[in-house]
Amino acid sequence: MLRIRGGRRVVIGCGGLAVGVLLLLAGGLYLLQHAYDGGVRRVAGALPTGAGRPSSTGRGENWLLIGSDRRADIPSMGARADTIMLVHLSGGGDRVSLISIPRDGRVPVPGHGMSKINAAFAFGGPSLLIRTVEQLTHVRVDHYAALDFNGFVKMTDALGGVDVTITKDTYDPKHDRRWTAGHRHLNGLEALDFVRQRWNLPGGDLDRIKRQQAFLHALAGKALDTRNPIKIDRFIRAATRSVTVDDSVSSGTLRGLAHRLLQTSLMEYLTAPVAGTAERDGQSVVLLDDDGVSELFTAVREDRVGEYVSRNGAANSVNAVR
Repeated sequence: MLRIRGGRRVVIGCGGLAVGVLLLLAGGLYLLQHAYDGGVRRVAGALPTGAGRPSSTGRGENWLLIGSDRRADIPSMGARADTIMLVHLSGGGDRVSLISIPRDGRVPVPGHGMSKINAAFAFGGPSLLIRTVEQLTHVRVDHYAALDFNGFVKMTDALGGVDVTITKDTYDPKHDRRWTAGHRHLNGLEALDFVRQRWNLPGGDLDRIKRQQAFLHALAGKALDTRNPIKIDRFIRAATRSVTVDDSVSSGTLRGLAHRLLQTSLMEYLTAPVAGTAERDGQSVVLLDDDGVSELFTAVREDRVGEYVSRNGAANSVNAVR
């Protein structure tokens, strides 16, 4: 749990990087709008048009946030969303609920049959990914934002690195990183490899989500505690250069978002319910729990996530991860 000014409570559970970055970015833009807003990229056509989208309930606001190794305003074959999450801002303004959707979740992708959900971005960019998420959740996406992980290194280094706690020794063959148990101080490149790893983690991509949330906890905590104006300036500039939003997001939208995020009393992170893993078409996939997904996103549509959390529990410890 991360406590920040005013006694607000931020519960970090199964989430990812982008919402914390968006929180800090929005806060920076709220304070220094004219200095930083010009660095934020906006992509036309990110939000789908035409019939077939869920109707807006008027109960809160929903953002689709992704993290990717490639610029989210230039989708191309092979560019996939590495982190996918739906963020619900409650109508009452008292809570923000981030719901991580496993990137290997096997779902129907409009026009492409059953596939991993992150493939939707490669097939059709933000618009198709949003359609896929809306079809899965029946929740209308109001806005889109994406974090380019290549700028993530500079964001981390701008703060002088961050500290995490690892519970067990593990080796990542893809990035040739050996992580030893204990407290670790990570610079930008180390942090990027830390949040990317899924090989040799028992839960694979689900454990990677836990690493992402643990790093977010550390990153947000350090940014909020930093009093050095030069570090804050470098961090916000790196964040603005790494974020892409849909073209309906104005500086006023970001200012309003910042005000809301900075005033909310509770931020909670959840994960779309998972039934298990399997192999389909020669690929390892995550099978979502249809009944659980329906229950969770019904709560989102009806703006009753608090009731869902009371029934099912939420929030994972981020103080130490595998």
